[in-house]
Amino acid sequence: MSLSTLSPTPRRTPVLVFAAVSATCALALSACGTTATDASAEDGAAKSTSEACADDSGTTSADPVSVKDDTGHTIELDKPASTVVSLEWQYTEDLLSLCVDPAAVADAKGFTTWDTAEKLPEDTADVGTRQEPNVESILSANPDLVIIESTSRDDKIIKALDKQDIPVMAMTGADGEDPIAYMKDTFSTVAEATGRSERADTVLADFDAKVEESKKAIVSADLETKDFVYFDGWVNGSNVALRPFGQGSLLGELGEELGLKNVWTGDVDPAYGLGQTDIEGISKAGDANFFYTGTDDPESEDYVELLKKNDIWSNILAVKDDRTYAFPSGIWTFGGPKSSEQALDAYVEALTK
Repeated sequence: MSLSTLSPTPRRTPVLVFAAVSATCALALSACGTTATDASAEDGAAKSTSEACADDSGTTSADPVSVKDDTGHTIELDKPASTVVSLEWQYTEDLLSLCVDPAAVADAKGFTTWDTAEKLPEDTADVGTRQEPNVESILSANPDLVIIESTSRDDKIIKALDKQDIPVMAMTGADGEDPIAYMKDTFSTVAEATGRSERADTVLADFDAKVEESKKAIVSADLETKDFVYFDGWVNGSNVALRPFGQGSLLGELGEELGLKNVWTGDVDPAYGLGQTDIEGISKAGDANFFYTGTDDPESEDYVELLKKNDIWSNILAVKDDRTYAFPSGIWTFGGPKSSEQALDAYVEALTK
């Protein structure tokens, strides 16, 4: 199923949500030596200005890296990448969580709006949009690795960078078979490419602990119903288009991990688990708790305000019972471990307040 008509606002959507994608994350890496994270720039160790990394005592590998990306391509590096360009917000977030400041990113302004799990340094170079990054800007960062979201090495950006002998790691961005495992595997892949596997283990352990903590909070809440639907939306002319996060979506699976039940049964794409509906369609799940993206899209009219003016919406049981919950602004619904922790906190906060 093509998703090209799902959303007119690509800023809120991963690049590959505009085409049906299906991939399995494959890993094959080897590295053994380590060096302190505060090594000098001459040693090639990645630097971080993130406050979350101030107390990081992890080590950074100094040995050659061999990593296979989602296209089956093997990236060989003499040493872990330290000057990395990220062309998708998930990898930007992952790098920052690993205490690696990216040398340059695609759509830095959009990242600061949609993904608040990590803070991007203000002086980070911007290489253009995620859909059409500027190759010259990428090259000017002199990267030793570029991370892109793509299902094929035939991508024009990858081809252009290959011609310049720039290592490119292509990740598919999602896997509807097990989105949580894929999110964690992707994080680990980025960590191994940058020599930050020790830091990755710490971050993923924190995520797992957050899951268990959140599960207990939901059990203790003794909810009247554990059914839920998560969605976002946009204004399409005078109408509101809604995008439910069904089975196979990261946000949907995070909710189910807590013991909730995602009751959206409409068609979804196989990679991201995203559907398409309208107010009448979403009303059929009206007995469930409703969660929705709370980030204000600077490029679109507020769809939530239009929902509130609609009689069908006003008569949905969840709306009448005040069981509609906006997630806090800046939770990226296609992010890494830290965005996922934010989502878990948002579910718990909404259902236990």
